[in-house]
Order: sequence, then C-alpha cells, then structure tokens
Amino acid sequence: MKRSLPLVEKDSLRKMIFPSEEVLKTADSARERRRLIERATILSNLYHNKVKIVFEDREGSKAVDTTIWATTDFAIMLKGGAVIPIHRIHSIDLL
Repeated sequence: MKRSLPLVEKDSLRKMIFPSEEVLKTADSARERRRLIERATILSNLYHNKVKIVFEDREGSKAVDTTIWATTDFAIMLKGGAVIPIHRIHSIDLL
C-alpha cells in the first residue's frame, strides 16, 4: 500500500528549509523534471491548470496542489511569492 504524502498549503512553503542536495538520482530524471516544469508553467499561465508538486524539505517529502507562475534556472515561483528549489522537486503531475 502506497503511503500518501502530507498535502501542504503553498503559504507554508515560506517557512520550510530546503537542503542543497539534489533529490533525483540521474541526469535523465533531472532533464525530464525540467521538461515537465516548463510544460506545467505554460499550462498554469495560459489555462490556470493546477499541478501536484511532490518535493522534499529537510523534514521529508510533501506535496502541494497549485499553479506555477514562473520558473527560473534554480526555482519555481508560485502565487503569493512562494518558492520551491528545482533540485528538491521529485515530480510534477497535472491535475
């Protein structure tokens, strides 16, 4: 049985501490994550599609359902100024 991750509010992201280590094991996985982030950013901005982002802070894995407003080389920005470092994102799924 798969354990469900805690679903957090995007406002709580500001208080989280993100370690500097990459969470993905391979360069191919990181490239695929980047592709999914770019796609999700476009869909969020054009159609207001929400995504489920699975990420890991220093306390463990969590998820957030939100729209992505912008993407930089190092982080994604959510509504209200919340930020998640890209190297801490496990997956992104369209909702």
